Amino acid sequence: MGTLTGVQPCKSLTVMHPTLAAILLILVPLTPVAGDRPSEAPTQAAKGRLLAVGGGGTTDAIVARALELAGGPKSRMLIVPQASGSEDAGAKSVEFWREKGALDVQVLDLTDRSKAKTAIAEADFLWMPGGDQNRLMSALLEAGVVDAIRDRYRAGALVGGTSAGAAVLSKVMIVGGDTADLTSVRAAGTETAEGLGLWDGALVDQHFLKRQRFNRLMSAVLDHPELVGLGVDEKTGVVLHPDGACEVVGDGSVLVIDARGATRKSVAKGEGHSASGLALAIHRGGDKFALTRPEKR
Repeated sequence: MGTLTGVQPCKSLTVMHPTLAAILLILVPLTPVAGDRPSEAPTQAAKGRLLAVGGGGTTDAIVARALELAGGPKSRMLIVPQASGSEDAGAKSVEFWREKGALDVQVLDLTDRSKAKTAIAEADFLWMPGGDQNRLMSALLEAGVVDAIRDRYRAGALVGGTSAGAAVLSKVMIVGGDTADLTSVRAAGTETAEGLGLWDGALVDQHFLKRQRFNRLMSAVLDHPELVGLGVDEKTGVVLHPDGACEVVGDGSVLVIDARGATRKSVAKGEGHSASGLALAIHRGGDKFALTRPEKR
């Protein structure tokens, strides 16, 4: 990852009240700029692209851009529906994408590991619908196909997801849903687990503005200051290209929280975070930006 363009540092931060968070957002400049043990997650040298959608609906603009990045309507698309507890989740997703113009859409079946790995290896576009990111990761780990997904991304496939399917893209995966603490910014205040680790150096949150998850993401970023937080709102997607450039597609916004150049106080678990020199940016559909590393302040 590398300098966060178009942002200004935030002088200090202790505990973030929702009202203060809202004021802060207004002040931010809007300048766009049980299976096999998986191996290490891929780095940015991967040839593929990532698409993180914040849930709340996959708009026509997002669908069109996804199919374009995957190679067109004839590209081989594989639905990975295991985040959902519904047996027909895969079929519904297939119907959705076919109605939107995708011609070759299949569902990943994890009952046969060998066939599942082959299906992943042949896919141009892997899509993970919403549900529970813990359920999704558990299913993929148990089936032993995490490495296959990482390998396919390294080789050039588009890998995307919405809601839970977006959260799982980062190595540190935010979990907890509506049980998360949204009223404070404190050490270990955001529950996390291990995700696919495809988006190197990032931490993805979703339903971001709609569900007022600013404090949740801020806590997670300050717990993991080496990671850049991406808060993706509903009906919005952010694309990561092989060169590290990011592109926003859809109706809403993507908030970026960068603590890599910040100065943080050491606090015990459960205590309020304290930090200065944070970099923040907010981007809307059509914006392009790069996550370049800011200087230490």
